[in-house]
Amino acid sequence: MKSLKETYKLHFKHGYFVWSLVVSFALLVVSLFVSFYAGVYATRVASQPVTDIILSNIRVFDVDGIFIYGPWVLWIFVATIVITRPYRIPFIVKSIALFVLIRSVFITLTHIGPFPNADIVTNTKLISDFTSGGDLFFSAHTGLPFLMALVFWNHKFFRYLFIATSVFFGIVVLLGHLHYSIDVLAAFFITYSIYHISEVFFKKEYDMFETGIPKNG
Repeated sequence: MKSLKETYKLHFKHGYFVWSLVVSFALLVVSLFVSFYAGVYATRVASQPVTDIILSNIRVFDVDGIFIYGPWVLWIFVATIVITRPYRIPFIVKSIALFVLIRSVFITLTHIGPFPNADIVTNTKLISDFTSGGDLFFSAHTGLPFLMALVFWNHKFFRYLFIATSVFFGIVVLLGHLHYSIDVLAAFFITYSIYHISEVFFKKEYDMFETGIPKNG
């Protein structure tokens, strides 16, 4: 505990780290607000649902518990593995914020209505507090774990764990008819692009992720 306390004291004495940390969480808050209103807009103007090669050929499954609580488990796990390495936090948070902002743009451009029987498993208050049902393209349940796989790519255990989690969540949302197949498949390709954009936009945070806070500055 003493070592952890000293680690945080060292980091919070570093001006750039503190600034980057504050900015990263500010960006995350802004991105979540933008995402919420993008979802509300997409739901209001949503068109009729369309057929889907997978959803049209499988019955709907009750996946409420995994859909709601799975992401909480994911982010608690991520927080646990970075708590002793706070220099990794800014790049992770800024990458997530960029992911959410870019996804918000896609949400406002795509207005396909939810699959007809998806409301069977989405009619819960916990979900309606965070999503309005029209924020389909692309799947955050699939994309965000894959983003973490890319972030931790040089750490083999975490890379494969997050890839497996991404695939698992992708299967879950399809079984629950919560996303169309294209929402899940596209998430991998778009997330890959978002990660590389993050490397460019947040280069100092990216460098700090692997090497720690710079000795000077």
